[in-house]
Amino acid sequence: MRRDHASTSLLAALAGIALLGLASCGPEQEAQPAVAQGTEGESERWSFHDWPTGPYRVVEDWPQPLPDDLHSHEGWTWGSFGGVYAESPDRIWIAMRGELPLPEGADPWTPYAALDPSRGNATGNADGVSSTCQPTQNERGWERRFEHSIIVVDGEGNLVDHWAHLDEMFNDPARCGRGPHQIKISPYDSEKHVWIIDDQLHMIYKFTYEGELVYSHGELGVPGRGPNNFARPTDIAWLPDGTYFISDGYDGKRVAKFDPEGNFLMDWGQEPADPANPGPSEFNNPHSIAISEDRRLFVIDRGHERMQVFDEDGNFLDMWPLRSPHWPEDQGTLFVNHFIDQEGYIWVGNAPSSQLIKFDLDGNYLYSWGASGPEAGRLACSHGITTDQLGNLYIADCFAGRVQKFEPIPEADPEKIAGQILRTWDTWSAN
Repeated sequence: MRRDHASTSLLAALAGIALLGLASCGPEQEAQPAVAQGTEGESERWSFHDWPTGPYRVVEDWPQPLPDDLHSHEGWTWGSFGGVYAESPDRIWIAMRGELPLPEGADPWTPYAALDPSRGNATGNADGVSSTCQPTQNERGWERRFEHSIIVVDGEGNLVDHWAHLDEMFNDPARCGRGPHQIKISPYDSEKHVWIIDDQLHMIYKFTYEGELVYSHGELGVPGRGPNNFARPTDIAWLPDGTYFISDGYDGKRVAKFDPEGNFLMDWGQEPADPANPGPSEFNNPHSIAISEDRRLFVIDRGHERMQVFDEDGNFLDMWPLRSPHWPEDQGTLFVNHFIDQEGYIWVGNAPSSQLIKFDLDGNYLYSWGASGPEAGRLACSHGITTDQLGNLYIADCFAGRVQKFEPIPEADPEKIAGQILRTWDTWSAN
């Protein structure tokens, strides 16, 4: 069934909460602290610093500065983060679109969101080139470098692995490369192959757990629509037998299906026949994809500000809006990523409102938190979202130039804590 308007709960609940997040009052403004209910009915008042992070406390100065074993980081900091994936609390995979230079006088490892004066959004784009490889009017006068594009850190944020052999793969200025868009491991793959998507160069890579390339989809730097051509692909999701789906993507306007061996099976989706009235299976940008336990595919149709739902054969089932009509008209939306936790709830990251939003599988709004700003714990672009077995939440904040770790506040309402991502191969133990 197609829905052309938000559910009653979305309309009512987002009215106040979304606008509160959009206001994002700064530290100099006085805000009413929130109240959390404990398990015994007692209440705990949060400080203003904690309030924008909802039921979490941000772990500051995480991850730790990268070591200077391969090259010096003096004058350099984190770049734009494309993806983050928590294999366990001891191994968090991070995809970064190159390191960025700091202006003179900036403190070491200052994320771009916190620079004053601002240098704008953290970026993986070459100087003078847009995210779509088009010339820009003004050059910024500095360039990123592709170092530490794929790293793994432990729970304390210390570097434990670095796939340095992939840095050169992303450094492709002739084809306008800008680095990895997403990194994931299939929840059903006991061998833990690592998948990396490069949207700008139209490639999908499958690696062994140790970093050896198994195979790739796509023709490097050549966009298209076919069994082995993509147009800025964005994300990947799997069925239990290893069948997988690629959301393709910024320019592809489709979802492509492959068997467990990587053979093309089918695709569906197209641009809207009437852009003012997009219909089912018509995409602006299928940017994020996740699969529920009952094998439904949930695809964020980013530019159309909605979720589209399909069965595994591409048959349209449902769609519902992600944007509240109470948000200001001039406030753009950028629903960038989502996942479905093991309890069957959908968690969606939205950039302009800086909200992490919880829905059920029928599209009913349940809860949200978040606020924009440069302070630790604030959000700008939740481009990658994942959780570990201890309940910690990790967000790759692409515009802000930081990946952040959030720990659940003791005795926080469990309904407000994002559940675990699925891992059928999970053997991790706290002991």
